[in-house]
Amino acid sequence: MKIPAELKPAAWGAVGGAVALAVIGFSWGGWVTQSTAERDGRTRADAAVVAALSPICVVKFQQQADATQQLAEFKKIGSWQQGDFIAKGGWATMPGSASPASDVAKACAVTLALNKS
Repeated sequence: MKIPAELKPAAWGAVGGAVALAVIGFSWGGWVTQSTAERDGRTRADAAVVAALSPICVVKFQQQADATQQLAEFKKIGSWQQGDFIAKGGWATMPGSASPASDVAKACAVTLALNKS
């Protein structure tokens, strides 16, 4: 296909403009691909679930009969092991779930570690 000479500058301008628009849009315009949007959505949803469930874990921990003793034992161990302590204790196992949620256990441990009592 032969393009008339007077249309070539306009065609190149349109191609260059499309490339520039894509570069600017994805670099600074906040555009994302579908896979990036899905990944970000999953990350935010997971964070919201952890934020909603970790207070339940804290309450379960605090309502046990030997909560004071368990809290003292919890605070003696290193912070990298506290999430495992919560998971093994069963406080991060939510109703209807067979196993503890590790992210909930970690968030619960952070909350309990900040607890002054």
